[in-house]
Amino acid sequence: MNLGEDIGRLLSGYWRQFLLGLTGTLVLSVVGTFVGLLLGIFLALGKRLKPKPTDPWIVRGLKYVVKGLCIGYSALIRGTPMMVQALIFKYGCMAMGLNWNNILPQIDVFNGWMIAGLIVITLNTTAYMGEVVLSGLNGVDKGQEEGARSLGLSANQTLWSVILPQALRNAIPTIGNEWIVNIKDSSVLNVIGVAELYFAAYNAANESYAFMAAYIIIAFIYLILTLLSNLVLKLVGIKLEGKQIFGFRSRRARA
Repeated sequence: MNLGEDIGRLLSGYWRQFLLGLTGTLVLSVVGTFVGLLLGIFLALGKRLKPKPTDPWIVRGLKYVVKGLCIGYSALIRGTPMMVQALIFKYGCMAMGLNWNNILPQIDVFNGWMIAGLIVITLNTTAYMGEVVLSGLNGVDKGQEEGARSLGLSANQTLWSVILPQALRNAIPTIGNEWIVNIKDSSVLNVIGVAELYFAAYNAANESYAFMAAYIIIAFIYLILTLLSNLVLKLVGIKLEGKQIFGFRSRRARA
């Protein structure tokens, strides 16, 4: 058979596997990015801790410990490949007697290994999102904090109501890029049996012996996903700037 026939045969015979794999990839990328961002906020705040001379000694000690742990975690995760992290997580769990096959029934995509994959990709994303949020926090003008404090807001109120929202808004393009990276990098989680898009293509190729066709199919799917993701990010950026989207102007622009 030629390549075109192989692609048609795979799409007609294995469309359900590809669809389930696509679902798994989307779940991994969306959940991993969103939860990783939430945890990354706390990681960034931990790295920004500044022990003060006026703090009790135990408070200063705790701040140094938390800051050191956050810095060490970020360096460790960002300095090692996610595939290696996934394998360490898998065999570490096995050494402790935890078998992810037994966590959930083995039903299509949503099984125990999907939960394991979500943990791995979330922990990995947290380290990168922490750097993104930290950069955003450092980029907010100090006058914003001084102005908020002059209005009577506490340090915590200033952080959560004034500084952090601006930091996240400025970091949206980078956060979006991390989401796109997760769409593609989630493919490495097949090494621990996570049923995502690459895993589906690999199984289909092994059964049909149409390896080139299978990988061309998922390459096209990944390309479509990244292009659509880029489009969504551009629309979000336009919306935040108050510009028109498809002829409709935002409230900010009308004002």
